[in-house]
Order: sequence, then C-alpha cells, then structure tokens
Amino acid sequence: MRHFGHIAPEVRQRLFHREPCAFTADSPPQLLAAALGATLYSPATRPRLADDILKQSGRGVISMVVCLEDSIGDEDVVAAEENLVRHFIELAGRPDADPPLLFIRVRNPEQIPDLVRRLGPAIRLLSGFVLPKFTEERGVPFLESLAAAEAASGRRLFAMPVLESPQLLYLESRAETLAGIARTVDKYRDRVLALRLGVTDFCSAYGLRRPPHMTAYDVQIVASVIADVVNHLGRADGTGFTVTGPVWEYFRVQERMFKPQLRQSPFLQVRAEELRQALIEHDLDGLLREIELDRANGLLGKTCIHPSHVLPVHALSVVSHEEFGDAQDILRPEQDGGGVLRSAYTNKMNEVKPHRAWAERTLRRAEVFGVAREDVGFVELLSAGVPA
Repeated sequence: MRHFGHIAPEVRQRLFHREPCAFTADSPPQLLAAALGATLYSPATRPRLADDILKQSGRGVISMVVCLEDSIGDEDVVAAEENLVRHFIELAGRPDADPPLLFIRVRNPEQIPDLVRRLGPAIRLLSGFVLPKFTEERGVPFLESLAAAEAASGRRLFAMPVLESPQLLYLESRAETLAGIARTVDKYRDRVLALRLGVTDFCSAYGLRRPPHMTAYDVQIVASVIADVVNHLGRADGTGFTVTGPVWEYFRVQERMFKPQLRQSPFLQVRAEELRQALIEHDLDGLLREIELDRANGLLGKTCIHPSHVLPVHALSVVSHEEFGDAQDILRPEQDGGGVLRSAYTNKMNEVKPHRAWAERTLRRAEVFGVAREDVGFVELLSAGVPA
C-alpha cells in the first residue's frame, strides 16, 4: 500500500517531486505510525463491512478502525462481534483483496484474546487494537491481554491507546494521570504504535461542542490538554510517541461531494476559490484549519468518522517542495557542527541545531506522504484524489 496509490501512476508523477513510499502491515513501527494518516472509523455493525473496507481502500484510505465501543449500542455488542468476525473471515478469503491497516476498537481487555481466537487465520488482516479511555489503571490489563493474544496468535499486534478520560482533563489529576500513562506506554513501547486523542469525550465532561467554524484549539480547556499531552508524550528526543489529531465531527452526506466544482476545471488548473467554496459548503473549512493546527502543535494523522475527511487530511500531509528542501539542507552531513543557513527559497533562516528535530520529522513525513512538485499545492493534490 501507499498514500495516493489509488490514483494513476502518470498523475502521481505530475504531482510529486518524490512519490510516497510503498509499505506493508509488516513495515517498521516508526514508518507505520507516520503513515496512519486519516484513520477512518466504522461501526462493527455495518452489514457490508468487508465491501466497505475494500471500497475505502480503493479511495485512498490507509488505516481503518472497526469500532465495538462508543459507535454502537450496548445491546448490539454481541451481534457486532459476530458481524466483525464473519466479515474479516470473508475478507481473508478474497485472494485479490488489498485492505488497509485494520484495527479493532474494543470495550474491555477480555475482548482482545476472544476476538483473536475467533478470527483464526483471518488474524493476518489485523494490525492491532484501539484501547479506549486509557489510563495507567485501565491500560495495563488491555496491554497484558494484547501481549498474550500476540503470543498465542504469532501475529504482531499493535496498541493505539485513546487518551480521553476525565482524569486527564481535570486539572487536579492531569499531571498524575499523564505520568501514569507515560510509565505504562513506555513499559510497552514496542507494542504502542500511536496515541490517539479523544476530544469529544473531553468536551462532553463540560457539556461543550465546538461549532463547525471553530477548531479544537479554540476550545481552551481542550487545547490545554492537547498541549500537555504533546509536552509529556510527544517529545522529539526519542522518548516520545506519535500523537494523532482529534476527530472532526461535521460532514454532509453527498456522494459526489467535490465533483460539480472540480469538473469545471482541467487537472492542475482547478481554481482555488472554487474548491474553497466547495469545502465551506460542506463544513470542511474548519477541518482544514484544524489539520494545519494539528501539525503546528506536534500531531500527525487524524481520527476521521466520514470518508470525505480523508483526502483533505492526506493532501495537507504531503510535504511541500520548500519544506523538503529546507529539511534536506539542515540534515546535510557537512552541517553537523551547526550554524545558520539561508533557505533556498530565500525567505527564512534555517538554524541547523534547533531545526534538526523538525527536519527529521519532515523527512519521515516525506517518505510516507511524498513531496509535492514546486508548482503543486493542496488544491491539485485534493482534486487529483477525488474518486471518479
């Protein structure tokens, strides 16, 4: 699989100075964590789950979570488990199937070994589990169950803890909760692929809901938690983890969402204002701003609950030609001693030592999302990825 692998090779060549790399579910964890991109959630109750997974894979989705937790009712759990197992087994039996990275969001630790047992050989499709409301106390049993299931199945299984508990939100318990989470994920570092933020639960604790013209960073109580999580768990000194961006809740159901606007202009000549208007009409203007703020605040990737969110996340994750040039210059061997360089674009200072960690992260993102050509921007990347 690869990002933008769903578009024609000749189109990718026109878009990218350096194309996204190919990878598999067995690639190194550091690469997979960076490559998650827009992780699309789907309730495990969907009657055509296997077909849905393949459909979204064909539209550029790289990672999906099949949810057994908040997206389904308590009374539907047993049926949802049966549906999930049945469709995974069906998917595993399709010789031409090319699914994305697949994860299961469970409710309790006991579900992990039970589902792994019931999946049987279809476990080869599973990359891991999403662990809800993660704290030190709740997280250890989940991770122990994951380790046992991994040993029993012989399949490498990752954990993606969701940081969404009230103890993490409340000021009086935040520091202690963060310290406990840090101890737990560090102990199981080899199994923790990424940390996910559950901003909807944070808002729920105070009866809040951000409107579509505002981002998570406009809700100060949420922004403060994001900052503290990145401060403690997202450091670039080798101790940190990939932390993914929060969910964007708004969408409008319309199958051919961008097509009326995009058909009016040929490839690479789409008028930015046309696309901008289409995004505003579909409540995605706020999403674009939030994606930019996610990256500025140290987050990579994003939880998504609607397919229309996937392409904007991926298009804004591509490294620009300018960013790539700056990162390469900073990391040249002859610059190991430090110093200051003028950007090749002659518009900024590149200070070698302070900007080194940024450059390393940028090249990691460039590896999985690619580097755009000098004259290619978000509009071209988004329009090229819209399904026909």
